[in-house]
Amino acid sequence: MAYFRKLSSRLAELQALLNRDDNWMVLISADPDAIAGAFAFQRLISKRVHSVTIARINEVTRPDNLAMLRYLRVPVVKWEPSLAPGFQRFAIVDSQPHHSPAFDDVNFSVIIDHHPKPPTPFPAPFQEIRPDIGATSTLMTEFLYNAELRPGRRLATALQYGIRTDTNTFGRNSTEVDIRAYHYLTRFADPALLTRIMRSEYLPEWLPYFSRAFVNLRPCASGSYTWLGVAESADVLVVVADFFLRVHGLRWVVVCGRCRDTLVAVFRGGLGRTDVGHIASLTFEGVGSGGGHRALARAECAVRDAVAAAPGETEESMNFDVFCFRRVREAASRHRKEKAEAPEGEPSAPPRKD
Repeated sequence: MAYFRKLSSRLAELQALLNRDDNWMVLISADPDAIAGAFAFQRLISKRVHSVTIARINEVTRPDNLAMLRYLRVPVVKWEPSLAPGFQRFAIVDSQPHHSPAFDDVNFSVIIDHHPKPPTPFPAPFQEIRPDIGATSTLMTEFLYNAELRPGRRLATALQYGIRTDTNTFGRNSTEVDIRAYHYLTRFADPALLTRIMRSEYLPEWLPYFSRAFVNLRPCASGSYTWLGVAESADVLVVVADFFLRVHGLRWVVVCGRCRDTLVAVFRGGLGRTDVGHIASLTFEGVGSGGGHRALARAECAVRDAVAAAPGETEESMNFDVFCFRRVREAASRHRKEKAEAPEGEPSAPPRKD
């Protein structure tokens, strides 16, 4: 039995877009799966085009992401719209155009992702969007296999780490294909490098955030809520939320905080019929955006829009902790009501990258 599905026709469609004179830009919201997926896409098309550059729209602050870029020497630059004139083609990997305003006004030729599709898909000539797969790294491993391209040591290690992180080591949204891809990559990857990256999880300066999260943790509908206050980046909220996944008895958790001029809510969990992606999509409805998977999601709202939604408040006087808590509680209540009225198994969360 073949390791993966046959993608000959899909590869031909992709290759039809490639021109040896073209410079390609691959945009990502950098996390392990996105970094690995973009690295693999670069390998997939690099021999058929003039150049392939990977650019991130976000700051990289999480220790494991930094370790991945450093130890695996993945070439990633910071995206600036001023770079656009130097490229003829654009691809987006492990994300979709509606996931961030930073992707606005970019004419994508290729979209490769495993997050749910939006109600109105972006009109890219080539799209491979597979919500039934746990990681974009799995999807890119399939493409490399079908193209008969052997991943090098660094690329294989990156893809393994991408699969591990997005499936929570095969405990969340994972499929047989993810396991098969990980097993296939084992023969090429460097286990010592993988272990080194996996152990780079927390920064010492993040520890006070954990203390704050413990103190502020409180019930919110059927889940739990905590407020971190001003955080240096949304990555802090993510690692705290991931930590709470390991606490017995918490059905779901949302970690909120202010990151510069944005209120961010990171959701984890989702037992039974609880879909945190749906709750996230409702949290800042009308003032922000949100969504994701059943077990992990994110919502964001500009501080100025939150203030505008609270008559009589100013940025200085407004209690953003209370604002976020009430929004999450109301969203969870709506989610519970809509789930009770919807047929079993009906999807309800609009897509968004977490």
